[in-house]
Amino acid sequence: MAAGDDECTASVGEITISPVKVQRLPHLTHYLPNLKTFPNPLDRNQFYRPSDGFYISPCDVILRQITYDLSGIFPLPPSHLAYHRAGPRKQIFFDPSMIRVAIVTCGGLCPGLNTVIRELVVGLWELYGVRQIYGIIAGYRGFYSFEPMALNPKLVEDWHKRGGSVLETSRGGFDLEKIVNSIKDHEFDQVYVIGGDGTMRGAVTIFDEICRQKLNVSIAGIPKTVDNDISIIDRSFGFQTAVEMAQQAISAAHVEAESAVNGIGLVKLMGRSTGHIALHATLSSRDVDCCLIPENEFYLEGKGGLFEFLEQRLKQNGHAVLVVAEGAGQDMIPRSDAQKKETDESGNPVFLDIGRWLKSELKSWWDRDHPGELVTIKYIDPMYMVRAVPANATDNLYCTLLAHSAIHGVMAGYTGFVSGPINGNYAYIPIAEVANAKNPVNTMDHKWAWVRSVNNQPDFIKR
Repeated sequence: MAAGDDECTASVGEITISPVKVQRLPHLTHYLPNLKTFPNPLDRNQFYRPSDGFYISPCDVILRQITYDLSGIFPLPPSHLAYHRAGPRKQIFFDPSMIRVAIVTCGGLCPGLNTVIRELVVGLWELYGVRQIYGIIAGYRGFYSFEPMALNPKLVEDWHKRGGSVLETSRGGFDLEKIVNSIKDHEFDQVYVIGGDGTMRGAVTIFDEICRQKLNVSIAGIPKTVDNDISIIDRSFGFQTAVEMAQQAISAAHVEAESAVNGIGLVKLMGRSTGHIALHATLSSRDVDCCLIPENEFYLEGKGGLFEFLEQRLKQNGHAVLVVAEGAGQDMIPRSDAQKKETDESGNPVFLDIGRWLKSELKSWWDRDHPGELVTIKYIDPMYMVRAVPANATDNLYCTLLAHSAIHGVMAGYTGFVSGPINGNYAYIPIAEVANAKNPVNTMDHKWAWVRSVNNQPDFIKR
């Protein structure tokens, strides 16, 4: 035992474990108390063979936080926040032979979208015997603009091998009244919504209206954001595939930079509000000299600035690789009043191209401070390549578990929730929590310190 362990062991003996506070999970019976229940058809499934302990009970929960400082320096929380564990329940609240299901994808593309759709269809069909499954075309507007597409396992058999969304997707188009009326007109009993935080906020609004009208319709969200900016869950699907593709772009930039005199490889990666892809791709590649993310401000000129750092690195190695997330440095780019007000169809502010602006600034700096000297700046923007590819093996498996977790929860009568892993275990999280929470890179933790130590890059703090 190390010298400090005795002290920690002594303090542990004085700690009282706080009670567990389980987050309330919405259920159809909260406003429809007389719903009929049915035995889970998994009882008759020759492949599952449920055994003792197979079904999840309301007492099975997952703690959100599993690490604590027992030194006493920082006070422990008054209670441990927990969520209901995902998985099949003994009783279900839908007759599988009668229900109609809708699946919709919204927002931008992401590796794994088609896998989630496929696994929802196959899971509903094979596990629960549902036969009326429909895909909503082109996002939220598809509820009232297009006829639903009938789906079955044969049709979706190879969708997991394809990038993009076969159902098509779009931003905006959210009209609550038209969407809810369409759900009622098509007699949908279950709606699975796949999308990012904006899409989840829309799903919250739909859920609230369905509760207000006391409709027997369950809403489940499956969080999708390629840049991993959804909070509470461990990670969003498609993220690992995106990091893998981003690493290939970094490798190409490194080759270009290394093959030129004073070569600079500049790679812009996805990440409007968070730098998770840039951070993980940097750590994975080990070819990056500087990583710039939205959570960490930087500056160009003067001591400790980017230009000074790159000049030192070029003198040392003859080349440098710079990775920048799309949301980094936006306040530094000059823009007109009209550009400041511009938003996309989802209501997000339109970002200017930090990569092109930074390339221009680098070229101007070099021409000013090193007249007559060679420099080569290669700018690579793989953003659409990153999000359009099929999911890799890890993400495909993850998408399957997400889809099946959502199915089990909806069939058990839960609604207004998101399925996702917390500390490696799948849970049901109230959708309003996920829609409103953020997941920025913590620049005070060990991971960001690791990035800086690997790159030996400046902290960009003016002293």
